[in-house]
Amino acid sequence: MKQNLSILIPTYNDPCATLVEELQRQAAVLGIAYEIIVGDDGSTDHQVLETNRGIQRLPNCRLLATGRNQGRAAIRNTLAQQAQYDWLLFIDSDMTICRNDYLQTYMKTEGEVIYGGIVVGAAIPGNLRSLWEKASEHQHTVEQRRKKPYFDFHTANFLIRRDLMLAHPFDLRYRHYGYEDVAFGKQLQQEAIPIVHIDNPLSFEVFESNADFIKKTEEGLRTLHQFRDELQDYSRMLQFTRRHAWLLPLFHLLYIWAGPVAQRHLTGHHPTLAVFTLYRLGYFAHLR
Repeated sequence: MKQNLSILIPTYNDPCATLVEELQRQAAVLGIAYEIIVGDDGSTDHQVLETNRGIQRLPNCRLLATGRNQGRAAIRNTLAQQAQYDWLLFIDSDMTICRNDYLQTYMKTEGEVIYGGIVVGAAIPGNLRSLWEKASEHQHTVEQRRKKPYFDFHTANFLIRRDLMLAHPFDLRYRHYGYEDVAFGKQLQQEAIPIVHIDNPLSFEVFESNADFIKKTEEGLRTLHQFRDELQDYSRMLQFTRRHAWLLPLFHLLYIWAGPVAQRHLTGHHPTLAVFTLYRLGYFAHLR
């Protein structure tokens, strides 16, 4: 069993005190050396900032506030540099602990990089992110992940040796939302570093508004388009558009013609996944 652990939680405008409290409770009973560092990446919500400051009152917990937005890759690299222990557990701040043996499972599992996966809470009627994540949940089971271990890797819930993380940091070009985790998985594959996939999930239960999710989706698609040549074999969207390239002009026209109508539908009270799928394809097709 591993004897020390740095739990690293990057956050941006997410209250994560409850998450930290549960992690601290589980870590305290393991009898190991541990720390929990929350890295605030320039949050602008003052209420969230005030709530998260309370984290520092918990044993072995601290808040690292950068004061500016570094970006998703940079804040994770900063947290790894700040950590003092041999093992780093990265957790996204909007995740929920759903197992009492969550930390114990990681500490007793062998491997240099270990990914526990996610499960999705009950679908929330009218919330597009909730519906989308629930519909995609079957793709992220441990059985599915093991079929393509480098393809389905996410930063929301993984353990890694600190020296390995420092030797292979996140790519700082991924400043905006999306795909820094995909690029990291590709980097591990290129370096022949195995990812051990286990069934030790966190639960995804907190979902942004439909309007915010559409903005985030568009930002992620712009990131994917920017790095499309590098990520060609690591994205379902890129694989689909490569196989059906002849359809892209049609999707582009569809976006120009119906994009505003689709956006109003998706940000309303009764969004549908079929329209969301077509909207994503149309938005990606119109990027130049």
